[in-house]
Amino acid sequence: MRVKVLSRNPDDYVRETKLDLQRVPRNYDPALHPFEVAREYTRALNATKLERVFAKPFLSSLDGHRDGVNCMAKHPKSLSTVLSGACDGEVKIWNLTKRQCIRTIQAHEGFVRGMCARFCGTSFFTVGDDKTVKQWKMESPEYGEEEEPIHTILGKTVYTGIDHHWKEPVFATCGHQVDIWDEQRTSPKCSLTWGFDSISSVKFNPIETYLLGSCASDRNIVLYDMRKSTPLKKVI
Repeated sequence: MRVKVLSRNPDDYVRETKLDLQRVPRNYDPALHPFEVAREYTRALNATKLERVFAKPFLSSLDGHRDGVNCMAKHPKSLSTVLSGACDGEVKIWNLTKRQCIRTIQAHEGFVRGMCARFCGTSFFTVGDDKTVKQWKMESPEYGEEEEPIHTILGKTVYTGIDHHWKEPVFATCGHQVDIWDEQRTSPKCSLTWGFDSISSVKFNPIETYLLGSCASDRNIVLYDMRKSTPLKKVI
């Protein structure tokens, strides 16, 4: 009987100390590794892309969120102020000039689905997975004050987006339909719908401010008119 046995010398793969690098055996025979050139080319290409990503005009990265950033909004009056909402319900206000976070708010339980600033810049709105619409002060609270929203609206469904009117105290939310809200009311002024697909985004027209549009999951864009409280046109 013939028995074949594989034997390896421990000196070839065992580290002498923990500080030594792990030894990895490699076979340089091109016949056994026909894709070695392509693999090295891909690695070099990815390294070059990363160098270009972090090259100019890239300035800096704003680090601080513990989870992924899901939405962003800009201040209507201040060019150096940007807001960001994360998947853990956290909202941060950033100063782009100093490149640092100036305020952190635990706004929602779950994802922050959408956020927008009021046209005057004194407050901003957020919507999340906890079915709430919250209005927050743009300025930081005074010493001794708690971080609480100005106004909270509890909805019936999850809202996936929000946008504020450019001139009036009116904002719109979207989910399974588009709702138009007055800032002083806890129920929508009107609800607009066309179809049964979930709506992911809604925006007001900055010129014709009574017009707004929405994007749905079935690749359609719907235009609405606030004066008529009816949908105008649907484009796939």
